[in-house]
Amino acid sequence: IGKPAPNFTLEQLHKPELKYGTADLKGQVWLLNVWASWCVSCRVEHPLLVELGRSKVVPIVGLNYKDRADEGRAWLVQHGDPYTLSVVDADGRVGIDWGVYGVPETFVVDKAGVIRYKHIGPITAESLQNDLLPLIEKLKKS
Repeated sequence: IGKPAPNFTLEQLHKPELKYGTADLKGQVWLLNVWASWCVSCRVEHPLLVELGRSKVVPIVGLNYKDRADEGRAWLVQHGDPYTLSVVDADGRVGIDWGVYGVPETFVVDKAGVIRYKHIGPITAESLQNDLLPLIEKLKKS
């Protein structure tokens, strides 16, 4: 927290021929949500992410972590896709750069590309309303 978000450029989950990375998000407040199809706790927070994604309050980038791309895509078809887009971190190297302990984890990144918040574990309705959304709104205004 308070440090520049580690740079990455990774294949997109749904369009592997295309790359996406932190440079594409400069000037925006955005979320990085680390998830995997094998992650039981990800199912807990997923309905809240779907709702947040529909609201278009903030771009949500999914980091599909240590997962098979086909299983990640199937999981999103089954449970809904809240992400502006997802990128594939099959070997977990980008997750290591970001200091990921496990999944799910969610980061708020400001317009300058600095990490402003890290949520470890599943997002709850309370953490969304009390922590994430107020911070996102504050950062969008600055």
